[in-house]
Amino acid sequence: MSGGPYTSRLLLFTCNSALWRSGERRTWGDWKQIKSFPGPWAPETAALEQMDNGDWGYMMTDPVTLNVGGHLYTTSLTTLTRYPDSMLGAMFGGDFPTARDPQGNYFIDRDGPLFRYVLNFLRTSELTLPLDFKEFDLLRKEADFYQIEPLIQCLNDPKPLYPMDTFEEVVELSSTRKLSKYSNPVAVIITQLTITTKVHSLLEGISNYFTKWNKHMMDTRDCQVSFTFGPCDYHQEVSLRVHLMEYITKQGFTIRNTRVHHMSERANENTVEHNWTFCRLARKTDD
Repeated sequence: MSGGPYTSRLLLFTCNSALWRSGERRTWGDWKQIKSFPGPWAPETAALEQMDNGDWGYMMTDPVTLNVGGHLYTTSLTTLTRYPDSMLGAMFGGDFPTARDPQGNYFIDRDGPLFRYVLNFLRTSELTLPLDFKEFDLLRKEADFYQIEPLIQCLNDPKPLYPMDTFEEVVELSSTRKLSKYSNPVAVIITQLTITTKVHSLLEGISNYFTKWNKHMMDTRDCQVSFTFGPCDYHQEVSLRVHLMEYITKQGFTIRNTRVHHMSERANENTVEHNWTFCRLARKTDD
C-alpha cells in the first residue's frame, strides 16, 4: 500500500481504536489527533459544521436511539455530548467511530440496564439510585468505560447517596382469594384483602375512606387493616383492590415488587394469594 494522507489517517484511526478498546482511561487529548480528520466513521445524520473552538466537525441534530447491550434508549445529542471529554462525547461529536445494529440504531456493547443511570446522570448531572441498589462496582466500571469524570467522582465520593435523616416506609398489600373453578364468569367465593404497614396515618385513612366496605377490621397492634368479604363476583374484588392501590399510590408510595402464590387447589376451588409491596422515602423526626 502506498503512503499518503489517507493511509496516515487509516493507521492513526486503527491505532487509536485499539487504545480505546484496551479499557485504559483516556482523555480528550488522546483523541485530538484525529479531530481534524473527518473520516468515514462520521454518523450518517451528521452535518459538517464549525465547532465552538473553530475546528470543523460532524454535528448531529436529530434524536439519537442507542442499543446498549440489547436495551434501547432514545435521547438528544445535547445529552450525549454534555461532557465532551467522555467517550460518548467523542462518539457523538463525530470524533470517534460508531457501530450500528441491523435496525440502524447506534450500538454499544455494554451493560444495558445500568446505562439507565448513566443516561440520567447525563441529563441532570445528578446521580439518583434506588435505596436497595447494590451494583456499585459494576456501575463504576461503566462510568470508567464511558469516561464521564463527574460520574466517576460521584461514585467514588464517600458521602451517602441519600440524606442520613431519611428512611423507607413500606406497605404490604395481600389478596387471598378462593376462586370457583366451575362458574362463568369466575366467582370469588371469599376474599381477604390485608394492608400491613407501620404508617398509622395510612391505615386510619384507609379505614375511614373505604366505609362502604363494612366488613373491615383495623388492628393497630399488628399494623394492619383487613377487609374480608364474600361471596362476590370477580369484578367486586378487583374494584376494591384497584381503589386501594390508587389510594396507596396517591400517598406517595410506588410499587417495588409483586408476587403470586397458589396456596392450595381443591376439587372445586383454587386458593391464590397475590402480594404487592409499596415503598416511599420519609424523613426521620425527633421524638
